[in-house]
Amino acid sequence: MSVQRTPMTRQGYEKLRDELDRLKRVERPSITRAIAEARAHGDLSENAEYHAAREKQSFVEGRIAELETKVGAAEVIEPPTSGDRVTFGSTVLLEDEAGKGVRYQIVGSDEVEPAKGRISVLAPLARTLIGKRVGDTVTAQLPGGKKTFEILEANFPWE
Repeated sequence: MSVQRTPMTRQGYEKLRDELDRLKRVERPSITRAIAEARAHGDLSENAEYHAAREKQSFVEGRIAELETKVGAAEVIEPPTSGDRVTFGSTVLLEDEAGKGVRYQIVGSDEVEPAKGRISVLAPLARTLIGKRVGDTVTAQLPGGKKTFEILEANFPWE
């Protein structure tokens, strides 16, 4: 059985890798020390510090396992910097029916930041845009209903 690869931009991959590194190098040893210190206080059955440290350890170990899986399955795809076709990693400038411009970058599921315009490749709008070109008009079924956009620009630098 092959591992399902997850598309991700380099920036998203590095963010996950950095979090994993921080959890392993900083958080894990810190929790281990806190557990040892709490153990030294005696009776563990009524030791709130010990139970809190063990709970935090459980959370951190779970997050480490989750991040190791995501980092291991990541397929880093460099965003296109030219061309007029929308693909994974593309930045797009769209104009809606009201003439309002919006810009998005199509990213992996773990990189989504809707407030900053970074939408998942699995989002309805992204799935509608992929494969289209500058000048195309697209209609996407969004949570608020159908919306039509014209693609004004694609594959420009994302600041």
